[in-house]
Amino acid sequence: MKSNGKNIKKGNVKKKRRVKRKRRYKAVNLYILCSVMALVAIGIIMVFSASYYDALYKHKDVFYFLGKELTWAPIGIVAMIVMMLVDYHVWKKFTVLGYGITIVALVAVLLFGENINGATRWLDIGGISFQPSELAKYIIVFFLAMMIEKYGQVKKNWIVPLIYLGAAGVFSILVFMENNLSIAAIIMFVAFIMVFVSGMNGKETIALMGAGGVLGAMGIFSSDYRRERFMSFTNPWKYANDEGYQLVHSLYAIGSGGLFGVGLGNSKQKALYMPEPHNDFIFAIIAEELGLVGCIIIMAIFAVLIIAGIDVAMKAKDKYGKLLAAGIISVIAVQVIINIAVVTGSMPVTGVPLPFISYGGTSLVFNLAAVGVLLNISRQTKSHKDEIQEKIIKSKMNV
Repeated sequence: MKSNGKNIKKGNVKKKRRVKRKRRYKAVNLYILCSVMALVAIGIIMVFSASYYDALYKHKDVFYFLGKELTWAPIGIVAMIVMMLVDYHVWKKFTVLGYGITIVALVAVLLFGENINGATRWLDIGGISFQPSELAKYIIVFFLAMMIEKYGQVKKNWIVPLIYLGAAGVFSILVFMENNLSIAAIIMFVAFIMVFVSGMNGKETIALMGAGGVLGAMGIFSSDYRRERFMSFTNPWKYANDEGYQLVHSLYAIGSGGLFGVGLGNSKQKALYMPEPHNDFIFAIIAEELGLVGCIIIMAIFAVLIIAGIDVAMKAKDKYGKLLAAGIISVIAVQVIINIAVVTGSMPVTGVPLPFISYGGTSLVFNLAAVGVLLNISRQTKSHKDEIQEKIIKSKMNV
């Protein structure tokens, strides 16, 4: 009888180990993984389709931008896999250092950065262009997740949320000084979402939203260039030869696409009509070539990713994981919403790339690395079924 009892216990221990291994395997969120890989594949195809006229005209090589995208995409995928395998709690040790390095990088851009199209946003390191503002979007997520977990929720008093938002404001001001209001605004949007999620009453929320609106308006009207862009949004056809030029051609592209599009590779607006169509306005080329159906499919994939990300945040095993997941998916969601709104003329033109699809190595690598962290958080969540199975096994072991 004793040997029987030992065998039962050994069997239960083995069964418990199998359940744990099974849980780790099943916990990798396939909705996130598959949707991101689909978006990266679509991005590579559309970057080539949207860029080859521009590449031929400027670089005498139709594969110029495609080659760069095919270089950065594998690096980003490797970064995603590595981040997926590393316990997300490890990054707490490097968060303060990362915050400091990001500040140094943003200041270095102002001092030594490369000016392109009137904006100083890039550092050239060893022949590789690096955009520190892309790093800032995610470092602030890690920093605030660590701070809020360590020092508690924001509903204790007014000072606490202001301190958290002030930490984001340091990045935002430096990015704004690079003539990059859009990314500066995204940093503050994401910081506000994280502070709100951690616990804020209605009075504080309304007051901070109002203050954010005032600061945003001040940013828009702080320069003639931004003010003219805002005015052109109200009536792009009136400014079709100046600040409204890009939006007008974006609307031409969307209108030409119709329901099913003119066919992959057949866009007319990318033929040197729309400036750099492979960047922030790539969604307009997608609309022209793939039509409304193609746009809906891509927006549906983004919706799957965002909903799955929110689900991971809700099921994360600790507060740090919840805040980290909420912040990461907020960075992606805010950019998607702003980019599509700009391209369709629903808000003033601003330079926000479409995650995973717009051309840009720095953006792609950091977005994929962040998704890797999100996947790691998902690996450490427990399903209701797993919890029941563990309880059953534990009860049998105690018999």
